[in-house]
Parts: sequence; structure tokens; C-alpha cells
Amino acid sequence: MLSSRPLFFAAFACLSHLAAAQPADPPAAKPAENLILVMIDGLRWQEVFTGADERYMTKAVGKVEKPEPLVARWHRDTPEARRELLMPFLWSVVAEQGQVYGNRFKGSTADITNGRGVSYPGYAEALCGVAEPVIKDNRHIVNPNPTVLEFLNQQEGFRGRAAAFGSWQTFHYIFRAETCGFPVDDGNGAFTAGTGSAELAVLNRLRAEVPYRWANVAFDALTVNTAMEWVRVNRPRAVFLGMGETDEWAHEYDYARYLDAAHLADAYLRRLWEFLQSDEQYAGKTTLMITCDHGRGDLFQTDRAWGDHGVGTAGSEHIWMAIIGPGTPPLGERTNAEPVTQSQFAATLAAATGLDFTGAQPRAGAPIRECLSPRPASRP
Repeated sequence: MLSSRPLFFAAFACLSHLAAAQPADPPAAKPAENLILVMIDGLRWQEVFTGADERYMTKAVGKVEKPEPLVARWHRDTPEARRELLMPFLWSVVAEQGQVYGNRFKGSTADITNGRGVSYPGYAEALCGVAEPVIKDNRHIVNPNPTVLEFLNQQEGFRGRAAAFGSWQTFHYIFRAETCGFPVDDGNGAFTAGTGSAELAVLNRLRAEVPYRWANVAFDALTVNTAMEWVRVNRPRAVFLGMGETDEWAHEYDYARYLDAAHLADAYLRRLWEFLQSDEQYAGKTTLMITCDHGRGDLFQTDRAWGDHGVGTAGSEHIWMAIIGPGTPPLGERTNAEPVTQSQFAATLAAATGLDFTGAQPRAGAPIRECLSPRPASRP
């Protein structure tokens, strides 16, 4: 009888060779070194996921005097074609390389938890991770909770390298501008913090000369261009950028300008991302999160007009969120996903850098784990 030992050792050697040939597990993702949070005020999830709605392109619903040119510009046969036409950067870059949540038609839900459906409670929940009962509306009261930017500004490597930019005076109170320790631009008056430049000087002159259409709300072009130039010159690591024209035009029930504002916001995002990816500090090291502060009504599903939002307007609780950056798996548009809430956004942002926001704010929602790959044990 032949001995089985040579066969055993041969098989063992073969298996060992095959095991050695298998690729090793991918290394744990490095944390992001920079964070950008962009919030587009009151931009409905319906347009984000299905594009422009032809039914709103009438005089009665959307102040559209001549629907034909607007239909020709924005209407296509499928939701996918319409949404990519409206927000090409979101769908050709972020959805391909990151994740997008909130398409309720595909089993992905994103919701507020504050129950108010208006701006200040929404910004506070997204930035602080807490639906604070004292913040009931848009009145100018100082936020009782620190934002995630204030938290980051106290951490090693981020200290003195945070900034917030918005088109609405209330951001002064949302970010606790008097005590937060970083520059806050609320869109009202000149912005002179940090190192200036010739372009910032021109922008400040325009901010002084361009009239306001809405009380205490600046046009997004002035806010966004100020933010982008300030980032280029001052090199912050944690930035908030708020755009507000989508909400203002919706309140006027002007559907054409609402669509224009959404399309322009997407173009600004592309410009910002392309700058970040061309710069050594930011390229491949920056997480970008994009979301909104509240939803709106739907004229064809509720008894309230699409421009409305707030308590009593069904749909105000429905929002959306997108994220792209190092360590965020490219899962694309989420379908049949675990529900996410606005209260999770602050902790998710901090976790992208390897930091635990919930340790400082135990009431905050937990990070959205599917947005985060396994991390090294400690930040480099």
C-alpha cells in the first residue's frame, strides 16, 4: 500500500501556495483630512431624484407664463434623464463615486426629526445632531448647542481652520458667531475675516452695492464666490456653505427660477469639487456632504402648494443627502436602504475624519455607518 504522506504534503504545499497568491484584504481607509458641508435650502427631494416636473410649469402652479420653452429645456422622458439635466454634477460625479440617499420611490428615506420643517430647526439638527425643542422657528435666538464645526475647531489639526458661509443673517445665531471661535459669513455686509485678496475686495464692494431682494438674504452668487475665494486663500479644513435661492424662489412659487437656482447650485458644487481635486491640500483628502434643511409640500399629493413648508405641510419632513470622499464606499443611489435622519449628519461628518462627535454631544444621532469604510485605529 502506498503511503499517503507525500500526497498530503503535496496538497498542503499547493493550498499554501494558493493562499499566498490570494490578494490581501484592502487596507483600512484613511480618514478625510478636510470636510465641506453644503446645504441647499428647501430643495425638494422630488426634483433631486426625478428632475423638473412638467405639471408645475403652468401659470397657476409655477408662475410660468409660457410653458413651452421651459418644458423644452427641462423635460425629458425619464426621471433619470430629467434629474441629470437639472443636476449633472450630483448624478455624474457624486452618485458615481459616492452615495445619495432619499429617493422615496426606491425605498430610501431621509427625514428630519425636529418636527418643525423650517430652516433654523433644520440647520441646527443637521449641524448639531440634535432636534432642540427651544428652536421652534426662525427667530433670532442663539443656538444652545455647539455645531460640528465648533467641535472640529477645538480638535488637533482643525484648530483655527474652520469657517462658515451662508446667504442668511440667521447663520450668525446658528453658528454662535460671537463665541464659536471661527469666522462666520452670514451674507450681510462685508466679510473681512482672515487673509484678503483683490477678488475678495471686489466681492465685498459688490455685496455693498447689490440690493437685497429678500430681507436679510443675499444672492447665492455673492456668498458662494466669497466662500470659494476665501477657501483658496485661507486654506481651512472644515467649511460650511449654505445656499438659499432655491427656498426663496419656491416661496414665490416661481418654478422656473427655482429650477435655475437648483441647476446653478449644482454648477457651484462642480466648481468647488474641481478646485478641491486640483489642490494638493484637498485632492483625495476631502469629504463633501450635500443636503438640505427641510422638504416642501407636493401640490399633487397634499392640499398644500409645493412652495410651502413647515408644521401642517405634509412633505416638509422629507429631505435628501449625498456624500463623496475618501473612505465613503461608492454605493451610488441607495435603494431599499436603512432610513437615515438629519440628526445623523453631524456625527457622520466628524466620523469621516476619525473623530467621535457623539462623545461630545451624546444626544446626537449616530453616524451613518454605510457612509464610512473601516478606519485605522487612530488618525495619522
